[in-house]
Amino acid sequence: MTLISKAGTALQRRVWTKRAQSWDQGAGENPGLVRVVNEVLEKSQPQGGMVAVDLGSGSGQLSIPLAKTVKTVYAVDISAAMLDLLQKNATSQGLTNIESKVSPIEDLKLEPQSVDLVVSNYCLHHLADLDKEKIVQQSYSWLRPGGKLVIGDMMFGRGADSRDREIIKNKILQLAAKGPAGWWRIIKNVGRFVFRMQERPVSMAKWEAMLKQAGFSEVNTYPVVAEAGIIQGIKK
Repeated sequence: MTLISKAGTALQRRVWTKRAQSWDQGAGENPGLVRVVNEVLEKSQPQGGMVAVDLGSGSGQLSIPLAKTVKTVYAVDISAAMLDLLQKNATSQGLTNIESKVSPIEDLKLEPQSVDLVVSNYCLHHLADLDKEKIVQQSYSWLRPGGKLVIGDMMFGRGADSRDREIIKNKILQLAAKGPAGWWRIIKNVGRFVFRMQERPVSMAKWEAMLKQAGFSEVNTYPVVAEAGIIQGIKK
C-alpha cells in the first residue's frame, strides 16, 4: 500500500467512524437507499447454506437481512465503530451468524472459492478505479462456481452518455433550487467531480466492462433511482 493510499484509508476510517451513529440512524429513513438495499437483496437471491460477504457493510443494512437466510455473513468495513453498531443491531434481532472484519475492503483476504455471494451497497464509489477493478477480480476468485456478485452504488460517469448528462443536470437543478446554500454546494461538488475527490463513481458501462474482464457471465445492470444502479454477474 502506498503512502497516498494509506492516507486515504486513514481519512475514510476517520470519516466513517465519525458518521457511524448518524448513518445507522438515517440509512433506514432514506427512501432511495432503502430502495437500493431492497434491489440488491432481490437480485442476490440468498438461500440457506450460503456464505456471503458484505463489502462496506456499515451498520448492517445488507448484512442483517442476509443473515436471516444464509449460513454466514462476513461483514467487512473500514470502521470498527460501524461494525460495533452492526453487531449490536444483529444481537437485538437474535442473529449470531455475522462475522465482522475490520479492514479496507481493497485489502481483504479470503480463500479462493470459499463464498457463494458477494454484495456491496453504496461503498465502492469511494475507491479509486484500480481498486474497484481489484475488488471485482478478487470477488471472482473468492466465489465458488455459480456464485454471484451484486453491487448497488452510485453509477454515473462524466457526461459521456445521455443518462450521465441527465443525472448531472438534475443534481445541479436540485441544488440550485435551494438558494445560496445550494449554490455553494454546486461549487464544492464541481471541484470534487472534476478532481474525483472523496467520491469516484463510474458509469454502468464501465462496471459492465470490469465484471466481464474479470470473467463474470450474465452481467446485467439496472437503474434504480436517481444516480443509483445495480450490477450483477455470475461466476460460471
